[in-house]
Amino acid sequence: MNDMVAEQPWLWAGLGAYFVATLLAMWGVSPRHSGDDAETSHRHQRWVLAFIVLGVLLLTVAIGARWVRIGHGPWINLFELLMSQMWSLGLVFAALYWRLPGLRPSAVVVLPVMWVLGSWVLTLEPAVSHFPATYYNVWKWSHVGLGKIFLALLLTGVGLAGVLILRRTQRGQVWFRAMPSDAVIDKLAWRLMMLALVFDSFMLIAGAVWAQDAWGRYWAWDSLETSAFLTWLFLAIGLHVRLSYKVPPWVSGTIIIGIFAMAFSTYFGTPYLSPSAHKGVV
Repeated sequence: MNDMVAEQPWLWAGLGAYFVATLLAMWGVSPRHSGDDAETSHRHQRWVLAFIVLGVLLLTVAIGARWVRIGHGPWINLFELLMSQMWSLGLVFAALYWRLPGLRPSAVVVLPVMWVLGSWVLTLEPAVSHFPATYYNVWKWSHVGLGKIFLALLLTGVGLAGVLILRRTQRGQVWFRAMPSDAVIDKLAWRLMMLALVFDSFMLIAGAVWAQDAWGRYWAWDSLETSAFLTWLFLAIGLHVRLSYKVPPWVSGTIIIGIFAMAFSTYFGTPYLSPSAHKGVV
């Protein structure tokens, strides 16, 4: 195997496992399975979970192979960020899929969104990245870890939001017939949003402490810091609207998707379109 692409076969295999999980999830909600008994349905869901976990394990090997190849964790350039996010999103969603049976059919929304990232990473060059001195900091890794959990919670909320919106269609009513009522789904989705706000808040705090150690300031309102704060603000406003006003389920779902879109641009757009220190240039 060419050492320059040591992680590539494992990356492809991991994304392939996610793809199989996506197909199984879609097969499980198809009308032909509307008469399946509970045991058959649970067995099918176990297969979906198994392939998500397999994808996580294969991506773990891919990350390890790249780590050995370049000498540091793959967390710097866009290729590395997307690969590590595919790993963390799969890990957190697998845990929630396992522990919260009521949200399992929403995998038909979550997994295709993950495949947007998967398709994207396969188009990028796996170039070697430079690991700056400012990244040798425990607060940096606290910041990164909290952010990964935050984004995974948001994505799981998007899955439930998609259910709320798709249920307005005849096909969506068939697909998600086994899920609880809209009110229950909406409540669960916003509980995940509340938890996401907690992790987002701690992420910003850890990032500020890291910035003080790395650059001698807690906050500088650079492009990424501003975008991250706006994401936190939009999430807080969304929670306020949901708790203060009675909004239809589809509106509630649209708010959640809008918050995720803002977070998506913060994670995968702003750092690579701006000269912020987060790019590791200093």
